[in-house]
Parts: sequence; C-alpha cells; structure tokens
Amino acid sequence: MNLTTLSAISPIDGRYRKQVEPLANYFSEAALIKYRLFVEVEYFIALCELPLPQLASIDKTVYVELRALYKDFTFDAARKVKDIEKKINHDVKAVEYFMREKFDALALTPYKEFIHFGLTSQDINNTALPLSLKEAWNNTLNPLLKRVIDKLEAKASLWKAIPMLARTHGQPASPTSLGKEIYVFVERLKKQMDHLKHIPFSAKFGGATGNFNAHCVAYPEIDWIAFGDYFVNSVLGLERSKVTTQIEHYDNLAAFFDNLKRINTILIDFDRDIWSYISMDYFKQAIKKQEVGSSTMPHKVNPIDFENSEGNFGIANAIFEHLSAKLPISRLQRDLTDSTVTRNIGVSVAHMQIGLSSLSRGLDKLIINKEAIQADLENNWAVVAEGIQTILRREGYPEPYEALKQLTRSHEKIDQKTILNFISKLEIPEAVKEELRRITPTKYTGVYDF
Repeated sequence: MNLTTLSAISPIDGRYRKQVEPLANYFSEAALIKYRLFVEVEYFIALCELPLPQLASIDKTVYVELRALYKDFTFDAARKVKDIEKKINHDVKAVEYFMREKFDALALTPYKEFIHFGLTSQDINNTALPLSLKEAWNNTLNPLLKRVIDKLEAKASLWKAIPMLARTHGQPASPTSLGKEIYVFVERLKKQMDHLKHIPFSAKFGGATGNFNAHCVAYPEIDWIAFGDYFVNSVLGLERSKVTTQIEHYDNLAAFFDNLKRINTILIDFDRDIWSYISMDYFKQAIKKQEVGSSTMPHKVNPIDFENSEGNFGIANAIFEHLSAKLPISRLQRDLTDSTVTRNIGVSVAHMQIGLSSLSRGLDKLIINKEAIQADLENNWAVVAEGIQTILRREGYPEPYEALKQLTRSHEKIDQKTILNFISKLEIPEAVKEELRRITPTKYTGVYDF
C-alpha cells in the first residue's frame, strides 16, 4: 500500500497533514538528513579555516558548491542517503558516505578524510536536532502561538466593558468582566513566553566522549575547545554544552518542552472555559451552511474547535512529558534510547500546532450573546450581598455578614426587589442606604488592570 493521507497510520500524516505540512521541513526524515548534511558541510568548512597543513591548498571558492549540497537538497538526494544507509545500517555514516561521493564529483577527493573528522554521530545528531527545533519554533510554532495570543488580547480589549457573572465552584460569584477573564489567559501566556526566551538551544560537540580525544591527538596545537565553542555558537547559532559525555545533557531541551507543556496546559484551561461559556449560551458560533453538528440531531452546533484543540494539546503534553523525563537520563557515557525518542519531537510539536490552529479557528467563530450574559446577572442578585455586607462592616453595623447570610439563604429567589426591601429596613443613614441601592450585579465588577 502506498503511503497517502488515507493510508497513514498517524493522523498527523493523514487527517491533519495539510495543517502541519510545514513541519516536514524540520522533522521529517529528509529534513533530518538535510540538517545533518548542513552540520557536516559547515564543520568541514570550519576545519578549512584552521591552520591545518593538509587543508591549506583547498580552493575556498568551492565553499559555495559545498553549501549547495544542503541549500539545494532534494528528495532524490535524501533517497540516495537512505539507500546507503540500507547497505551499512548507520544513518549518520550514510550522510558521510554521501558527502564523500560528492567530494569526488567536485574534485575534492584528497580532502575526503576530513569529512566527519574526529567526530562521533552524536556531534551531528546533537547539533542537527536542536537546530531543527530552533528553526521550527522560530518559523512556525512561535508565530502561530503569538497570533493566538494576539487574538485573545484583542478579544479581551473588545469585551473589557462587558460585565459578566463569575462562577467559583460552579456557583454564582462576584461579577467580573468578560474581557478581564479572557485577559487572565493572555497574562499567563505572556509570562510563559518570557520564560522561553531564557532557555537556550543547547548542543553537544566534542567527539566520542566529549573530550575531543581524536582531535587533540591529531592536532595537539589546536585549541579545540575554542573551536568547538566557535563552531556551535557562532556558525550554527546554538549554545555549546562544554562538559559532556558522548551526548547532549538534554536538560535545556527538557526545560523547553516543560515550558511548552505549561503553555498547552494554560490553553487547555482556556478551551474548557470557552466550552463552558458556549454551553451557558454566553457565546454563539458562526456556522457554515453545509456543516453538520450531529448525525441525528439537526439543531446541534458543537464547540468542536475547542474540543479538538483540547485533545491535541493533551496528546502534545503527554509526549512532551515523556521527552523531558526521559532525555536527560542516559546510562554512563551514552545509550541509544534517546535516538528513537527524539524522533517523536516533531509529533509533539505537530499536535501542539494542530491545537493552536483549532483554537484560532474557534476564536474566529465566537459571537457574543450579550443578552444571555446580562440575563444571568439579573437572575443572580444575591451576588451583591458581598458588597452590601462590606459597606455595613465599614459603618459598624452589627453582624452584617450574618444578616446577609440569613437573607440570601432564606429566600427561594433573590431579585432586585428582595435586595431593595432589605436595604429599606436597615437602621442606617439614608445616604448609606442610597449607596447600597447603587450596587447592582452589572455595576459590581471591581477594577482590573490591563
């Protein structure tokens, strides 16, 4: 069976392929080969800039053709690498052999032994992987997340002046602003975005056990630590972990995934709140004429975008959690368990992207139902009891909390008439009574700063 969106096992490559297709540029098998090739080519060029006598005669104009190996990388090239891998059963070595063939074609045969010189596979994997993740974050996921936050901030500003009944423990509580409740999530997300800025994309680069053993024995006069720092930090744009085993610690990668997980958790919280508001009729949803909400109930317009978003954030978090828990652990100087696990980074990122896309789509469909929100406030006059008893405390009225408790719990229905009747019987100055009469569910929303 040929692999298509209908035959794919994973919904990422099937049902949701169109939504996440840009991520193939960073997390597909071909992309991994391309990033490995990028590191190998740039490493060779960096070696050529060192005072190594065996490389002194190379014509540096060939750098352009070398860089074309990854800049003009094609699926045909990726297939050639995979064909080599089938023979030798080693994915990184296959990239090296592919390069050796290209060196022959470029008349660089005398310099072939400096491809992958002194390196181990993890010098390539532990630079290619964070590089692909960094670029996927910068080019795809981060812009999408920012757009969602911008939409939330715009909604918060638009709905700032709309009073709304709050609910704590699922019960009516002191009124708030719809916009303010949306902005709660904006503030939480912005703080997490700030945290992300301080987490570097770290990389390991130092030979078989991290000590540049082979490099040092071949060229003891070269400062290989300085070279490694320059290559990883300046050429690749990552941050080199200096003291390592054969592999990267993955501690910063784990921190990055944990941070993404917190962002997803915040968005799950938002999805569930909006789902609840829709069920309370605070929001209607824009509908497309041909859409079907239920196979049997014609009236249904379901909050499917927020449900889809919640579900995909949950899957993303499950994988992020395993990545952050597993990757920093490796037996002695290395074991291979990280290799198969890191291949799922793109899966977690893809599910997060689907979640963000669904959430963004859902936000665009929301239509505020001011009448339902206002009616809910009018049906819950008991919530002004807090304000009334607080003013009575200020005035030294005896046991005001108990008086309001008796009022609000002894009537089956508390409405405006009930409250006004209570106020009229209070033995307090008329000016204070007038102050109490001005407290209504619509006006009793407090202050908020955004």
